[in-house]
Amino acid sequence: MASSTPRTRLLEAINRIEEGYEFLLAYAAQGYQTEQSTGQGGQLRSLLDGMAGAVSDLEGLIREVSASGPHASPEIGAFGRVVSADAARALAALHLVQAQRSISSQLVDNLNASVHLRALLTDLFLLGEVVAPGADGSVEDAEGEVGKSTRLDAS
Repeated sequence: MASSTPRTRLLEAINRIEEGYEFLLAYAAQGYQTEQSTGQGGQLRSLLDGMAGAVSDLEGLIREVSASGPHASPEIGAFGRVVSADAARALAALHLVQAQRSISSQLVDNLNASVHLRALLTDLFLLGEVVAPGADGSVEDAEGEVGKSTRLDAS
């Protein structure tokens, strides 16, 4: 089995954050007064923990991706500094919610509406597209080796 590359780990972290956000959207829509009334309290806290961990990992992962491999570029490094700033703010909001004894749908809805979390998500949508397999015109074989695509443009 091929070892996990920085790009793969970055894409996994982005996916954890996006999946967590999708769960938060659904949770907010349910109108729960307390997480204890949902039967989903454990899942909610687990997802918040996973999101917070993934957000915490972003800076190092982006630094690794920008320094080596097929996506190495100073532009990714520069954008990584933007992501890091937005991640720090979003992480503070996540930690604030995690620190509450009970998490209502309204609290999660306010987290979802936070400009800090939305800025981070938007950053990650952009970054994910840039570092996604094939985004640079390359193709990846089953072992994770990257090579340039031989596709011809129709233009």
